[in-house]
Amino acid sequence: MLSGLNEHNMVLITGANGLIGSHLVRRYLEAGHPVAALRRAESDLSLLDDVRERVTFYEGDILDIPSLEDAVRELRSRGPLDLIHAAAIISYSPKDRDRMEKVNVEGTANVVNVCLGEGVRKLGFVSSIAALGRPARKGIKTDGPVVISEEQRWEDSPNNSFYGKTKYRAELEVWRGMAEGLDAVIVNPTLVLGEGDWSRSSTQLFKYAWDERPFYPAGTAGLVDVRDVADALYLLMQSELTAERFLLNAATMPYQVFFNKVADAFGRKRPSIRVSPGLTRLLWPLEALRSRLTGKPPLITRETARSASSSYQYEGRKIEKMTPFRYRPIDETIQRISAFFSRRNGR
Repeated sequence: MLSGLNEHNMVLITGANGLIGSHLVRRYLEAGHPVAALRRAESDLSLLDDVRERVTFYEGDILDIPSLEDAVRELRSRGPLDLIHAAAIISYSPKDRDRMEKVNVEGTANVVNVCLGEGVRKLGFVSSIAALGRPARKGIKTDGPVVISEEQRWEDSPNNSFYGKTKYRAELEVWRGMAEGLDAVIVNPTLVLGEGDWSRSSTQLFKYAWDERPFYPAGTAGLVDVRDVADALYLLMQSELTAERFLLNAATMPYQVFFNKVADAFGRKRPSIRVSPGLTRLLWPLEALRSRLTGKPPLITRETARSASSSYQYEGRKIEKMTPFRYRPIDETIQRISAFFSRRNGR
C-alpha cells in the first residue's frame, strides 16, 4: 500500500557511489525526487557521472557523527526526509575485518541513532543475503539444496563469512531502531548483477568470463538485477510497510550455467574445468601465501572458497506477494549487462 508521498520528498543516500547506491540515485531522480548523498572527500563518483549535477552532495562519513547529523538536520529543515543506508565494506580478506566491523556495524548504529534523533521519516537498509546466515549441514535432513528465506534465523556456522557476521550485527542495529520507533525496511539481495566497474564487487564475474578463465566453482549462486534492487527498495520506501525484511532473488543457478550464459553473450570461450570443493580447500592457502608475498589481494580466500562451493536455494517471493513488484528475467539481465561491457570494450 502506498503512503501518498509527493514528488518533493527528499532522500539522503549513503554509499551512493557504489553499484546499488548509484542505481538508487537514478531510480529516485527518475521518479522526480530531490536526491542528496553523503560522500567522503576521496570518494570515486565515476558511477554517477551521468547524474552528478542533479545530486546534492554533503561531505561526511557515517563514522563522523557530526557530519552525518549536519547533513540530516539541514535536509530535515526543508521537510520530510527519507534515508537509504547503502554504504558498506564488502570484503572476504582477513586484513579488512577491523574496517568492516567499524563501517558496517558502528556506521549503521550511527545512521540509526541520527535517524531517531533527527526525525527521519523512514530508513531503508541495504543488507545482504550473507546477513541471514548459512546453516551448517548438520541436522539438515535433506541432501538437496538448503532453502533460505526471510524466516532464516542466524546460527553460528563455519559457512558464515566475517562480512556476513558484520551485516547481521548491522541489521540488529536497524531492528533496535525499529523497536525505538523508527520506521524502516530491510532488503537482503543475493548476488547483484549490474552495469558498473567490473574490477569491483560482484561485477568482477563478468570480467572473469570475458577473460576466458577456464575454471568454474561447484556451487550455486542466487542472482538479482541491480535495477530490481533499486525498484524494490524504492517501492518499499513509498509503502506503509515497516519492520519487514525482504530477500531479493530473481533466480538461483549453478555457477557453471551462469558463466556459460555470460561467455555465450560475450562470444567468449566457456569455462570447462570444474573446481571441486576439495580442490578449492587446497587452493585458498596457496593463494593466501601468494597474497602475502606479492601484497596483492587474494583471488580466493577461505570464505569465498566455502561460498562458491555451497548449494543454497534462495526464496525471494515474499516481496511479490506483498507488493506489485516483479523481477526482471535473469537471462535478460545477463544479456543487457554483457552487451554493456561488450560496448565498453569495443566488441
